[in-house]
Amino acid sequence: MANNNKKNMTMLQQEYQSLTKEMEPKRPVLKNCLRAFIVGGFICLIGQGLMEMFMKWFGFTEKTAGSPTVAVLILIAVILTCFGVYDKIAQWAGAGSAVPVTGFANSMCSAAIEHRAEGLVLGVGGNMFKLAGSVIVFGTVAAFLVGIVHLIVIGGA
Repeated sequence: MANNNKKNMTMLQQEYQSLTKEMEPKRPVLKNCLRAFIVGGFICLIGQGLMEMFMKWFGFTEKTAGSPTVAVLILIAVILTCFGVYDKIAQWAGAGSAVPVTGFANSMCSAAIEHRAEGLVLGVGGNMFKLAGSVIVFGTVAAFLVGIVHLIVIGGA
């Protein structure tokens, strides 16, 4: 009798899975990719424009213009996150809004805003790195491994 119940449960689960597969709306993959490309490209275009501005107007070199460009992109992302605009862009663009610098700034700022009522130390400080912390850890580990491979393949100098 117990064996028969297990078979019935298995059949019900399979029927349920096939039914949910049929009812699930098709994902517009091409449209999502296009949106991500447009928004991600636009963010990168803004970054390139800022970099050109720093080189032309403020006399930075191509090598030194990167730091203020990143700082301004982070500032823009944080301001847009504070006003709730970045989240709307992210809903429309999907992965395109996760361009590393602005997406990272958004994730940290969102966590800080969400937990600000709990105080600066335990709320903002304790929760700001929950999402971003894993990115920092895995980024650091990946950079270390790439450095080791580079050292082995290319050599010390």
